[in-house]
Amino acid sequence: MTFPACPKCNGENTYHDTIQFVCPDCAYEWTGEEVAEDDEDQLIVKDSNGNLLSEGDDVLLIKDLKLKGSSEVLKKGTKFKNIRLVNGDHNVDCGKIMLKSEFLKKA
Repeated sequence: MTFPACPKCNGENTYHDTIQFVCPDCAYEWTGEEVAEDDEDQLIVKDSNGNLLSEGDDVLLIKDLKLKGSSEVLKKGTKFKNIRLVNGDHNVDCGKIMLKSEFLKKA
């Protein structure tokens, strides 16, 4: 029987003592529910249509956007490839600029 690795030190010598999991390497104790909660901490970002975005997706702009502090305008339909998801107000990293997911749709 295999047990999950320790969430604190990633040790593999864990065991279950009928109540919780224990790591003998760092003496950390946790319940199985805590591991499931950690998996839910993944970043969830949705586009303007409600589709889930993930790392490496290609997206399109749904409206013209004026870049703040510049006279440059990003045109509707501009495609951004291989995006990254980040925490924050502007949650999509498109390389040189950060955009809000509400102005994007999955390509």
